[in-house]
Amino acid sequence: MTLIEHLEEFRKTAIHILIIVIVAFVATYAFSDQVAEIILLPLRNALKSNEGQIVYLGLLDKISAQLQLGLWCGIIFSSPIWFYQIWRFVSPGLHDYEIKMIKPFFLFGLFLFWGGVGFAYFVVFPFAFKLMLEYGVTDVVATISLRDYLSMAVKILVFFGLAFQMPNIIVILGFMGVVTKEKLSNYRRYIYVILAILAAVFSPPDVFSMMIVWLPMVVLFEIGVLGISLIVRPYLAKKV
Repeated sequence: MTLIEHLEEFRKTAIHILIIVIVAFVATYAFSDQVAEIILLPLRNALKSNEGQIVYLGLLDKISAQLQLGLWCGIIFSSPIWFYQIWRFVSPGLHDYEIKMIKPFFLFGLFLFWGGVGFAYFVVFPFAFKLMLEYGVTDVVATISLRDYLSMAVKILVFFGLAFQMPNIIVILGFMGVVTKEKLSNYRRYIYVILAILAAVFSPPDVFSMMIVWLPMVVLFEIGVLGISLIVRPYLAKKV
């Protein structure tokens, strides 16, 4: 395929993914109240010991919060379908032996995505909320904006879902010959800095929250490097 043909296929794939997300948004918006209650649960539990409350500050806050929640939840719940669309776009450019090895990792990536969402919800949220509410000055009442919280929480869930793809992506790029253990080791310090910047962008504005997001990302990166040593190298050595 020529470059123009590749770009045309990419355009079609992007349109398909956009349609999938829009349809999922419409479907999940109908249940946005129930989803909101689930996402609010870790914060409610953290606020019990701090006598705080969740409020909305403007007339349109609840509506805009529900719209954002529906969009991001649509992205999460439709992930199996748009994962398949990405695979359809990538697979024609691979050799048969690459498809044979990479295909299971794409399927595994779906479980990693949901694993990242679950890790954020069940591990990061309770710990981070408790730490942030109890840190600093005492004898004050926490008043949390509904819109700000839902927007932040669902973005963090999606971010962790994508971040958990890191070992998968590294291994796949290793099979394709794009990265090696030596290259990753040489650029480790720069990668750590990039991950720290991403953690600062997608976490609440304090050092503790950033570290809670950054440390799992570092661990995921190192798992990917280990995967190249234990999986990619032995396989490619047999091919040679």
